[in-house]
Amino acid sequence: MKKSSFIALIMGTVSGVLFSLGMCMALLPEWNAFTEGIIFGGIGLILCIVTFLVWCKMECKKLPKMNGKNIIRIIYGIISALVLGVGMCLCLVWEQIVLGTLVGLLGIIMLISLIPMIKGIK
Repeated sequence: MKKSSFIALIMGTVSGVLFSLGMCMALLPEWNAFTEGIIFGGIGLILCIVTFLVWCKMECKKLPKMNGKNIIRIIYGIISALVLGVGMCLCLVWEQIVLGTLVGLLGIIMLISLIPMIKGIK
């Protein structure tokens, strides 16, 4: 494993944990920590962006250009992740297991389809 990949792995893990913990703190009323959750989530998001910038610098890669194709891919990725999250909510919160599983699988398929959308099929 290259040094840049290892550093990106560690920083990405820390940022993901901070973001998810922050969202749990903010969205679970039993924890009574909305403000602290927003702060933790924000720090996680900022660290995620810093991780990406550090990885690009260590790999000597340029930042991706913001053209129409990339913006559509980003929007599609966000929608795909939201569909997966709705499926999880249907299963875990509203106890609609069959519908939640189907919606979650749709979200997973949408996320997997990002790979050929970005890399292409050769």
